[in-house]
Amino acid sequence: MNIIMILLAFNFILIIHELGHFIVAKLSKIKVEEFSLFVGPKLFSFTKGETTYSLRLFPILAYVKMEGEDEESDSENAFNKKPVWVRAAVIAAGPLANIISAIILITIYFNINGFQTMTISQIGEDSPAAKAGLQVGDEIIEYDNKRVYQIMDLEQFLYVSKGKPTNIKFKRGNEVLESQIEPEVIPATRYLLEVGLNNEGSKENVVSSVIEGGAADKAGIKIGDRIAKVNGETVDDYESLRASIQENGSKPAVVTVERNGEMLDIEITPVEVVDVERYYVGFALGFSKGNIITSFKQGAIFAYSNARLVPYSLAWLFTGKASIAEMVGPVGIVSTMNEAVKTTTSMFEAIMRILYLTAFISVAVGATNLVPFPALDGSKLVILAIEAIRRKPIPIEKEAIITTIGFFLLIGLSIFITIKDIANIFGFSY
Repeated sequence: MNIIMILLAFNFILIIHELGHFIVAKLSKIKVEEFSLFVGPKLFSFTKGETTYSLRLFPILAYVKMEGEDEESDSENAFNKKPVWVRAAVIAAGPLANIISAIILITIYFNINGFQTMTISQIGEDSPAAKAGLQVGDEIIEYDNKRVYQIMDLEQFLYVSKGKPTNIKFKRGNEVLESQIEPEVIPATRYLLEVGLNNEGSKENVVSSVIEGGAADKAGIKIGDRIAKVNGETVDDYESLRASIQENGSKPAVVTVERNGEMLDIEITPVEVVDVERYYVGFALGFSKGNIITSFKQGAIFAYSNARLVPYSLAWLFTGKASIAEMVGPVGIVSTMNEAVKTTTSMFEAIMRILYLTAFISVAVGATNLVPFPALDGSKLVILAIEAIRRKPIPIEKEAIITTIGFFLLIGLSIFITIKDIANIFGFSY
């Protein structure tokens, strides 16, 4: 059931994109020859007006075919006969549809579940944040001279800075302050209990999720348990718990949990995970839940912040701060969504998780399509801008050559990423 919902969500993103092109083309009186759901051999179709609506065999992607888009046409309703601004609106409508739909989805999610603020709710004792002079109630504004709007911004900037000492700007009351912070480097080799923890408010190390079939699940740890000790040593916050598990390594450990007022000793063998180096700053951020207006405002911030990560990511690729091996394609996206949904404990929670991930991916798809790379919508907008400046169109044959080159480059990149994603799923190295 989960995988069906994930595939529907993934296709929703692609269909919304094409629907954006389709609606604006229709409003602009451009002849749309076909609107197709999915690709491959045609299973079913019907014609209404001048447009054929098709359902095809392979349940992925969608496309809109407009007269005069890829060939010359003398019809007044052809794409190539419309003014530059009309054609630009049609092209831009796809990416914008993704971004607008993401704002709607994430607004619904935030209105139901609340959202994470940039206000510090908790600081670990002797943590990098404590040493930097941060306090509960401070609002994080900048990290490494870059504006932060959400927790993902902070995580990304931490990652690309490789945990180097840097400046952090924050607001305390009406005063804006700045300090130096030196994140703690967490080695790539880590040891995990495979649980999610809730450390909000007065709660400390309360298990909020348990990975099915994981170390904690096999040992009998349950949602709602509070982890109080590891090998007899008190762990009264996340920092001390993490340090104790890391020190224990992959040896069996005795974890003491509080369950319904009773202390239970459970033997568990932490799982060794070799991942990537991570960086710890030592503070937790608070949550807020407002009305639909507040949720919409936060949704717009979410969309802007995640769209902004696309040009940042491209810059990091060119400067070597990020690797092409870290990119994911459709297979990786579906796999990631599936892994995220696996940790949920109810259908409602699974739907909420998919809703969030769909909004996130939809923004990424919209923003990526605006990149001026051949075959993407962004390159078509650049070509139209050149046409507006020159006051005459670029010959359609030359535009087709540019698009074809870009298409094959994208196909090559997609094949590489797909092979990498499949290798990751099956645990192969690449």
